[in-house]
Amino acid sequence: MKKEELQAIAAQLKHPTGEKGIEMANMMHETNINMTRHSVQNLNIKAGNSILELGHGNAGHVEFIFEQAENLKYYGLEMSELMFQEARQINRNFVSQKQAFFSLYDGNAVPFHDDFFDKIFTVNTIYFWQEPEKLLSEIYRVLKPNGVFCITFAEESFMKQLPFTKFEFELYSTEKVEQLVQKTLFKILDKETLTEKVKTRTGELVDRDFTTIVLEK
Repeated sequence: MKKEELQAIAAQLKHPTGEKGIEMANMMHETNINMTRHSVQNLNIKAGNSILELGHGNAGHVEFIFEQAENLKYYGLEMSELMFQEARQINRNFVSQKQAFFSLYDGNAVPFHDDFFDKIFTVNTIYFWQEPEKLLSEIYRVLKPNGVFCITFAEESFMKQLPFTKFEFELYSTEKVEQLVQKTLFKILDKETLTEKVKTRTGELVDRDFTTIVLEK
């Protein structure tokens, strides 16, 4: 693939736009669903929890979150206008029942009060964080005391095999994420790395290692 094509893929993964963006979002939903479920399960959601997700994509997984417990409130933050609209459309029933709330943000400031959420999670967004320490301190601020935050990401060893990750991406190993977390007030509760089979863009199956790190305020 030409450099321009690889750059275009990287840009769409970071910030989906247009028709290609919808295709990309559908593909991301399918390839990331195991990672998303793993992240959600590690939150240990309880009845009445308020949950925030950063970078939800088309949010085709929100129904799975509502299956975890009764009386939940889900909030999604997204940098892509297209994904914001897609997520509202796909989850229109939850939106109309005032169970799911979607907003746009700049990727740095989290637009909520201090101590607002019980649980926060994000899947495959860490590569695009502009100021990782600052964003982590924002997440810490909006999390309630003893609240839980899960970061789920594909390991650097896998990601660097993908030709488009040379552009736009900052790759992370578990150790690198732990070093980042150590600069914040978060405590690391748990971490788990799993291997799954995923389809490449050419249709072949490859092993992907991904990790969920569970943090507590």
